[in-house]
Amino acid sequence: MNQPNGKVLVGMSGGVDSSVSAALLLEQGYEVMGAFMKNWSGDVYGPACANAEKIGEAFEECGWRAERRDAMRVAAQLGIPFFTFDFEEAYRRDVVEYMFREYAAGRTPNPDVMCNKYMKFDLFVKEADRLGCAFVATGHYARTEKNESGRIKILAGIDPNKDQTYFLWAIPPSVLSRVLFPIGHLRKPEVRKKARERGLIVAEKKDSMGICFVGEVEMRSFLKARIPEKRGNIVTTSGEVVGTHDGLAFYTIGQREGLGIGGRALPSYVIEKRLETNELVVSSNFDQSLFRQELIAEQTNWFCVPEVGIPYTARIRYRQLLAGCVITSINQDTIHLRFNEPQRAVTSGQSVVLYDGEEMLGGGIIV
Repeated sequence: MNQPNGKVLVGMSGGVDSSVSAALLLEQGYEVMGAFMKNWSGDVYGPACANAEKIGEAFEECGWRAERRDAMRVAAQLGIPFFTFDFEEAYRRDVVEYMFREYAAGRTPNPDVMCNKYMKFDLFVKEADRLGCAFVATGHYARTEKNESGRIKILAGIDPNKDQTYFLWAIPPSVLSRVLFPIGHLRKPEVRKKARERGLIVAEKKDSMGICFVGEVEMRSFLKARIPEKRGNIVTTSGEVVGTHDGLAFYTIGQREGLGIGGRALPSYVIEKRLETNELVVSSNFDQSLFRQELIAEQTNWFCVPEVGIPYTARIRYRQLLAGCVITSINQDTIHLRFNEPQRAVTSGQSVVLYDGEEMLGGGIIV
């Protein structure tokens, strides 16, 4: 029988990735506990609603009860203790309210980054402490590795189609020594195969999409429940008015769908949001205004502080191919970064994440 490697609390979402993570750790000799995080229960919340008729309106795509039930069934199959943590109050405050504030200010936030920062690798770690667990584990496609000097690095997941290090840049570096990513060395088909081999009831369950814990909501409808519409003109770069928009908060840089201005010679894309005039600026996909070679990022977080002038790679959205870049200046929480080639749709509020080979160094929020 394997000797225990220590006690680990596994975040079990009810999906195949976290379920296989728990199974693998159990086989590796860890004392495994499973836990479900209830972060969202389906309504848009409270008296701050812009439209009084929408207070309490449900977005039941979340389906947390069904997800929790699947996680409990897997825990029962594995014979491990199972807990439920209700983080909804903090999730609404630190993730959902942040998301609404950012959209209302004309930016495009990434709530999954904040969910990892505040929920999975902060509150969840505190629960692990309470239960006497030395480690926490999640089903992220990422890896950790200790280098010769003892520093722990976050490495990209082996599966390039599933690597999730982009969403992990903001987690506290202090917890990294306690974090396990059991499936980061596997590709998705291998994870499903392992689930089948172990007879896990979620082996064929499809992956969840959409906002972390909220689910596959229609984003514009979700935002309109809390952010008032503020109509304005859609204009071209030459100043021609070609339509109207519902409010700058509901659009993002590079967006093509949902503009309501069909029939033009070339498809139109959002290239700018002019807050001072409430104008949404559109142009073709070939307009150089849609491309930027430099950016500034704030609220940076580093697992390994990068150096000015050293070649790195970075991405400004999930699954974007890594692009060569250099940092031109860096201070306490801000970097100036220059790409080797102009990048399409650099978007304020999104994350830029820096890499040195396979290692994810950290990142920041694009200004």
